[in-house]
Amino acid sequence: MKIICVGLNYHGHAQETGAAIPKEPVIFCKAETALLPDGGVIRLPKVSNRVDYEAELVVVIGKTAKDVSEQDALDCVAGYTCGNDVTARDWQQNVPAGQWFLGKSFDTFAPVGKTIAGKDLIPDPNVLDIELRLNGKVMQRANTKEFIFPIQKLVSYISQVMTLHAGDLIFTGTPSGIGDTRKPPVYLQSGDVVEVEIEKIGVLRNTVE
Repeated sequence: MKIICVGLNYHGHAQETGAAIPKEPVIFCKAETALLPDGGVIRLPKVSNRVDYEAELVVVIGKTAKDVSEQDALDCVAGYTCGNDVTARDWQQNVPAGQWFLGKSFDTFAPVGKTIAGKDLIPDPNVLDIELRLNGKVMQRANTKEFIFPIQKLVSYISQVMTLHAGDLIFTGTPSGIGDTRKPPVYLQSGDVVEVEIEKIGVLRNTVE
């Protein structure tokens, strides 16, 4: 199983980080050992003090896809769930060369929801409300219509490089409102409760220790 992620896929998030709007999808991966179920505990690593949240719509691949067209891309999708691309910003940004993979692959850094909404429930994944709450306070609120690259583009683009198999996950990017760009910054702390809610899918809830 692969956990594939998309960076800078909302206009607002790209702007808040100061990055240029990408002309092609920015792709990276997370380690499978980062997976965490709904209700699980996000563990803060001893070697990071800048652990951040990222609410994301997650695509669940339903069948093998290789060199699939954008027109046929959604035929390869089983459904959608909630995700949180937890990130150690100090590893992502400050370790030499910028360790995106390591900064996003600590154990428990890929919470995903227990509910997978099938395509029959979500005919268009590019128009869904998405929200993240930290201890009940709304930190991120957007709609997937703000995607720079829609789901069809992402699935097709990735399949040109690697074969997608049933069960693979694609984290599709996060909207603006991350903790690292706030003034002052907001990072996850022991005792926090993080909730990601996506229209027509449900709520992913995790505690932090």
